[in-house]
Amino acid sequence: MPNGLLAERVRRDVEVVAHAGLDLDDFLSEALLSIQRAVPFVGVCFGSVDPATRLLTGTRKFGDLAGRDERDHEWGLLEYGGCEVTAFTQMVDAGIKAAGVHQVTSGHTDDSPRVRELIRPAFGYGDELRALCLDQGHLWGATALFRSTDDRPFDADEVAFLAALSCIMGAGVRGGLLASLSASAPLASPVGPGVMIVGDDDTVVQVNPGAMRWLDELTLGGTGTSPDGVISSLVGAARRYAVGQWPSPPRARIRTVSGLWLVLHATPLSARNGAVGDVVVTIEEARPPVVVPLVVAAFGLTARERDVVALVLQGLDTKEIGSNLHLSAWTVQDHLKSIFEKASVRSRRELIARVYFDQYVPRLSTGVGPEGWFTAQV
Repeated sequence: MPNGLLAERVRRDVEVVAHAGLDLDDFLSEALLSIQRAVPFVGVCFGSVDPATRLLTGTRKFGDLAGRDERDHEWGLLEYGGCEVTAFTQMVDAGIKAAGVHQVTSGHTDDSPRVRELIRPAFGYGDELRALCLDQGHLWGATALFRSTDDRPFDADEVAFLAALSCIMGAGVRGGLLASLSASAPLASPVGPGVMIVGDDDTVVQVNPGAMRWLDELTLGGTGTSPDGVISSLVGAARRYAVGQWPSPPRARIRTVSGLWLVLHATPLSARNGAVGDVVVTIEEARPPVVVPLVVAAFGLTARERDVVALVLQGLDTKEIGSNLHLSAWTVQDHLKSIFEKASVRSRRELIARVYFDQYVPRLSTGVGPEGWFTAQV
């Protein structure tokens, strides 16, 4: 249990790194190192999510879990294919920022399918503390801290401490998404949409060359783990969507380390004989209308600032923006000044480039293929 002085020091340390402009990996490393001083753990897994759909977009693992990716596929199916009170999506809906499995189950941790079927037998952990990373009410990621069966369970004070850090962690995760941009690595040939079919036994039945290439991009995409958990989370959610337990067709937008934005969709299939359970997953480079809302959200703008940005992206000048939003020119300029600061730009031109063109402009000279998209990467 963290004492008052230690807890406050750790909170301040995490807040500092959350606003230091660090990329996601550096932020998590620094923040978790501080948190461990107050809430000891043997291993931790962080999952980034698409804030619009709450679908997994990548994982990072630390401590005893680092490099242990062999069960990611099972984790994704359990997390998104079932309905457990400590599932991240369930916690958001219930307004729970942090939860300890031992505490929630009154010590009967095997009541949790995730613990019973995976965490205890595969990794030997006795308890899990889950905490959401929220910013402006949106889920940007979540952490799962683990203790071995030989350690004491997480107590109520530790759970409360992680809950108090939820919005600070959310700000750090959101900011880390776009903290660093790097040039796209060349690909040998244009990559079209990737398609893979996952059978009802959870094995990949069919996959096309495009999917293989995009999966390689995700594997090398800086998350430090394989994309298995991302794919299986989409599959699990698609099966729930088929029976009315998921609100919309599963979709996740993912930024790779090369700066490319990908969008992944999952759709449940049904055979003519009535068999169900198969899922088709598509992977393709995201087009601007799909990416822009997420990029803008990552800047942490207010609702009015988002309105201003939307009009800037349409090419309106200050007077026209003011007329549309019923604001004075001075107020529009004040909003733009705040937007520029949050987006780390100095002009409208830089803002548009930051939001819209960072992965598209370098390829404008490469030509457009018959499918209506760029014929080459840069």
